[in-house]
Amino acid sequence: MTVVHLQYYAQLREQAGRSGEQLATSAANVRQLYEELCARHDFTLAAEALKVAVNAQFCGWDHPLRDGDTIVFIPPVAGG
Repeated sequence: MTVVHLQYYAQLREQAGRSGEQLATSAANVRQLYEELCARHDFTLAAEALKVAVNAQFCGWDHPLRDGDTIVFIPPVAGG
């Protein structure tokens, strides 16, 4: 198991009911982690609609997870 720190913003924060959490996961990469979170929190945004950052660096969905990583899924921004 890998323990990661998650931060949620906007729609994801609303759907998760929290701004972040620490999670033990068996996911090997960011995409698998997001799929696990979709099942856990009923996230409705497709992965393709999001940007993802690991340890404050944008990365691809195949980025491997390491113990202690901080992951941020960034939803589309609406503004006026």
